[in-house]
Amino acid sequence: MSTALLIARREFNSYFRSWLGPVLVAGVLLADGLLFNWFNGLDQKQLSGAVLQQFFYNTSAPTMVAAILLTIRLLAEERQTGTLILLNTSPVKDRDIVIGKFLAAYGVLVLATLLSAYMPAWLFVHGKVAIGQIVVGYLGLLLLGAALTAIGVFGSALATSQVVAAILSAVMAVVFVLLWMVAKASEPPLNQYLSALAVHHENFRPFMQGILQPSGVIFYVVFTYAFLFASVKVLEARRWQ
Repeated sequence: MSTALLIARREFNSYFRSWLGPVLVAGVLLADGLLFNWFNGLDQKQLSGAVLQQFFYNTSAPTMVAAILLTIRLLAEERQTGTLILLNTSPVKDRDIVIGKFLAAYGVLVLATLLSAYMPAWLFVHGKVAIGQIVVGYLGLLLLGAALTAIGVFGSALATSQVVAAILSAVMAVVFVLLWMVAKASEPPLNQYLSALAVHHENFRPFMQGILQPSGVIFYVVFTYAFLFASVKVLEARRWQ
């Protein structure tokens, strides 16, 4: 794990040695702020709980987009520039590479997400706020971000270039986000399975409402683990090619 943390620290710092980290963090905060002001300004008589629920729903979109953008360079760029060969020939486990890369991208995403906390805090001035709903809502955002980051790492592991990584990751993300729509057009019991696999609809809604369901937490943890495990297996397969 110490090797994974060293890789994570190097990658995390690299985000802020270039324009990518600051621009993405600023972009997420700008999008969150615009959406918060726009939807909160439509009806000033909304209850604080409804405002928070709308905030977490809106914020989930920039979070998912940022997760994909942060990950497309992680492994695809290494392969494109040839530096992945150095990692493969060094005594570094593929598991450490994947975990380190994931933690770096996820660290930037967590930073951007938590910096937006001043928006729900603004409600303290104008109404009653349930602290529990804020905490659970942010937990949902972080779990959702972890799931999308894992998808991005997997897409980057599969791709030979950053463009291909972006396309693969975006397609997979859209599929898992929109599975609930496919579920609505399907017959039981298939619709239940498809709906349960959607990363945003039924699984994220309780977090928006401030309801902490262990099944939702387990879903995101297992989902994230599955894609990171698949990424490790892809690297292991490519190592012997």
